[in-house]
Amino acid sequence: MLNVLSPTNIAEELAKITEHWSPRVIGQVNDQYVKVAKVKGELVWHQHDHEDELFLVVYGKVIIRLQDAEDITLEKGEFYVVPKGTMHNPFAEEECGLVLIESVSTKHTGDVESPLTKSIEDQL
Repeated sequence: MLNVLSPTNIAEELAKITEHWSPRVIGQVNDQYVKVAKVKGELVWHQHDHEDELFLVVYGKVIIRLQDAEDITLEKGEFYVVPKGTMHNPFAEEECGLVLIESVSTKHTGDVESPLTKSIEDQL
């Protein structure tokens, strides 16, 4: 599955992605997946009841809309951790490349099902 014997190039892994909102697992650290994703438009309002979620912008800009707080705007090189239990909805006006770090148990859109929802199996 994952090649632990050689370095991983994030830009090359992002280049392989052809569909927005389709994260792809590129590594694992203990019980955390390292994923890359291309995003554009909005995903869906959702939360992860038991897991934090890290968004790191490789290129572009993403806005993490938070239900009970001000939106978080992230640009290239910036990251933000969405705390577990926080209702959020990522949005990108233009294409944005992300690294995501999530527990292996994290469902893509929490308990919300949408046409954009990807299973863990789809992300491997």
